Amino acid sequence: MATQALLDQIARNWVWIALRGLAAVIFGVLAFVWPGATILVLVLFWGAYALVEGVFALIAAFKVRDRGKPMWTFAVIGILGIAAGIVTFLWPGITALALLTLIAVWAFFMGIFQIIAAVRLRKEIQHEWLLGLSGVLSVIFGAVMMARPVEGLLAVVWVIAAYSIVFGILLLVLAFRLKNRAAGGAMAPAVRG
Repeated sequence: MATQALLDQIARNWVWIALRGLAAVIFGVLAFVWPGATILVLVLFWGAYALVEGVFALIAAFKVRDRGKPMWTFAVIGILGIAAGIVTFLWPGITALALLTLIAVWAFFMGIFQIIAAVRLRKEIQHEWLLGLSGVLSVIFGAVMMARPVEGLLAVVWVIAAYSIVFGILLLVLAFRLKNRAAGGAMAPAVRG
């Protein structure tokens, strides 16, 4: 079964998902530690995070093959992250509103692609909801940020930090469940009735 082979490849490359999760947690912790930092520092932190997360997602896309081709959802997430990071570094004087819009759009679309990946794997693994939930959180976060972009920078920094930490933890949990599967452990295919 092609989906089973895809899942096995994802499980063998669990470390790239773990690195994405770790990058998200580190970014979130840094945002909490320095909430009063200038917008320029926030821009640079976020740009670095988006760039690193994008690189890890692209590496995962090319290591994980779907019928011999890179997994397109990871590739799109990676390209979006790298593009967002580069744009952020090219224009570090970006306004808070523009930064929030950029973060919101990035999170929204990244979430959509993660939901697609979770739906695709739903019959193959138990607890696929971890990937789907991280996608739903991203979509909700992006939508709320687009609807209320000027609610106060400090509150936004805390929301971004909390989102990043929760998102990162969910990716880490998924990665270690995949590691267990790669080792022949308990993450067995889901049984659906």
